[in-house]
Amino acid sequence: MLKQPRQTQRYETEAKEEEQRLMARMLALVREHPRFGYRRIWALLRREGWVVNRKRVYRLWRGAGLKVRQKARKKRHVGVSANGCVRHRAEHVDHVWAWDFIFDRTVGGRTLKWLSIVDEYTRECLALVVGRSIRAEDVLDVLAELFMVRGVPGHMRSDNGPEFIAEAVQRWLEKTGAKTLNIAPGAPWENGYAEAFHSRLRDELLNVEEFTSVAEARVFAERWQLEYNHRRPHGALGYQTPAEYAAACR
Repeated sequence: MLKQPRQTQRYETEAKEEEQRLMARMLALVREHPRFGYRRIWALLRREGWVVNRKRVYRLWRGAGLKVRQKARKKRHVGVSANGCVRHRAEHVDHVWAWDFIFDRTVGGRTLKWLSIVDEYTRECLALVVGRSIRAEDVLDVLAELFMVRGVPGHMRSDNGPEFIAEAVQRWLEKTGAKTLNIAPGAPWENGYAEAFHSRLRDELLNVEEFTSVAEARVFAERWQLEYNHRRPHGALGYQTPAEYAAACR
């Protein structure tokens, strides 16, 4: 026995009867109170007369693989498939505007958030706004300026993003007379015009240019929006530009 290597010899601990009873009671309390953490379970054990410190309860808790599941945040969904672009088509200029967000990064790795608004009938890009963050208040500022210049559209189609379903935005649109068309959750194809526009934006601008700052991104956004509306032929419009098609419609 003297020449036995230590690497092959291990002392195997045996659970004490008291600890087994403590573990059984702790598991019973966990089943009764699944939202309690180990501290509350320890407090309940102390109330029942168990002489046990918190570190011991924590050791047993970890050994049993217990943890409190994080409470899921409830999401507000207001969309349905009936509001999709296939079932509810744009019939004339300013009938339906589609709006959505797309994300990119500057050279330093910081986020760039882009907001686009497109007239589904003429395919015109009505707004292309970029910033580090765009909140519901910023969205309202963009809409207010557009409504003053272009008039109030019949409908605004979007997904269930928090900026679009915010109560302030919903109330403001209701006051202006513009109706909302929120697509079903997890169905981006129902906002197909916005998705198609973003695919062109990413292919022709975001994947081609590197932005060192927000200011530079805004310059490129303004330049690309002008190019898209007035000089870029659109296949779905008989290779007219969106501006030409809109002028012919009016």
